[in-house]
Amino acid sequence: MAPNVVGSTFILAETALTDTNNNNKITSSPSTPSSDLLTPTVNSKRCDLSGDEVSTRDKDHLKKPYKVEIVWRNVIAFIILHTGAFYGLYLALAELAILEFLFGYSLIFIGGIGITGGAHRLWAHRSYKAKLPLRIMLMLFDTLAFQDSIYVWARDHRVHHKFTDTNADPYSSRRGFFFSHMGWLMCRKHPDVVEKGKLIDLSDLEADPVIRFQRKYFAMLMPLVCFVLPAIIPYLAWGAPLMRSFFICSVLRYTISLHGTWTVNSIAHMYGTKPYDKNISPVESKLVSYVALGEGWHNYHHIFPWDYKAAELGRFPNVTVHILNLLAKIGQAYDMKTVSREMILRRTKRTGDGSYPFLLKDLNNNEPEPADVSADMLSRLDHEKEKVFIWGWDDKDISEDDRNLVHILDKKDM
Repeated sequence: MAPNVVGSTFILAETALTDTNNNNKITSSPSTPSSDLLTPTVNSKRCDLSGDEVSTRDKDHLKKPYKVEIVWRNVIAFIILHTGAFYGLYLALAELAILEFLFGYSLIFIGGIGITGGAHRLWAHRSYKAKLPLRIMLMLFDTLAFQDSIYVWARDHRVHHKFTDTNADPYSSRRGFFFSHMGWLMCRKHPDVVEKGKLIDLSDLEADPVIRFQRKYFAMLMPLVCFVLPAIIPYLAWGAPLMRSFFICSVLRYTISLHGTWTVNSIAHMYGTKPYDKNISPVESKLVSYVALGEGWHNYHHIFPWDYKAAELGRFPNVTVHILNLLAKIGQAYDMKTVSREMILRRTKRTGDGSYPFLLKDLNNNEPEPADVSADMLSRLDHEKEKVFIWGWDDKDISEDDRNLVHILDKKDM
């Protein structure tokens, strides 16, 4: 499939992954991985990580190097976009365009909720359910953010969770900071992304009329919602110069929004602690949580992607949680899944990097909860290691044990 001019996080580049030595063939043998390493390989429609296949992830990067195919029109589009953003920043500072800057920031926030609360937590992970009015609102907010249609965004994100750190990961952090941040949008997808992506169930997305509507009319809606209206509104509201409004409220605002989202792919996979599972790349990053409205508690999120909080705690700066809680109170959000304390303790006890007892105090300036596990709970800490990665609540590979331990808030039979 050829790359589109509109696509994932500005333009859907059909991305490619390279080997870890920048296309230099590796001749040495891989080191023996830890026995706890979670390593996906595909067997029929199940991603089994057990037995002798535990080193597959390392071997994945020792295959014949895949030649990177750069999508030059996307590269050029990014150059133009960032040039316009710098010009917008200059106008905001030089002409003291405070109102346009504040208006642009409000659009960043609204579009961000469309991504974090909509495309991510609702549609990609099915961590809660939403009534039709809320789904329509989140779809429009997502369109404002213009990070491709919800269908494509959720599809790629499910593949990322299911095949993290492999060649099938669309924005694998193993390819370096730049690749995971934005370089993945400048080249074609690795064949494994397409091949293994076919194993992900997308029937729920295809059945949602809101997603079908956006997907059908996305190319028409995007320019209007993302670029035209943000420039026209300041012009009509307080007579701001039209071109100045365009560069500040459309181009600069949009560029900042993109980089905020991209930090989850890059920074939150590289710099931080791993209190829940030390064997995967995602980390806990308070900085990213500030930037991305609560999406920085990424080590937790990759272990429990069906938790609507995308974190163990819902406190600030997890802004998205507070908004979802408010929506639940007015009846628009419901069946909000969250992970039990028992499940968290036994996972950190088994696979964490040891930072968990200090996590709550360090991140929230509170005394940590007791780290000791009761004798009864300790006796149940020996269940088998996870054999699969999970993309969300509807993933058929979730164990019955995990499903039984999930708490569902605001449960409704609808």
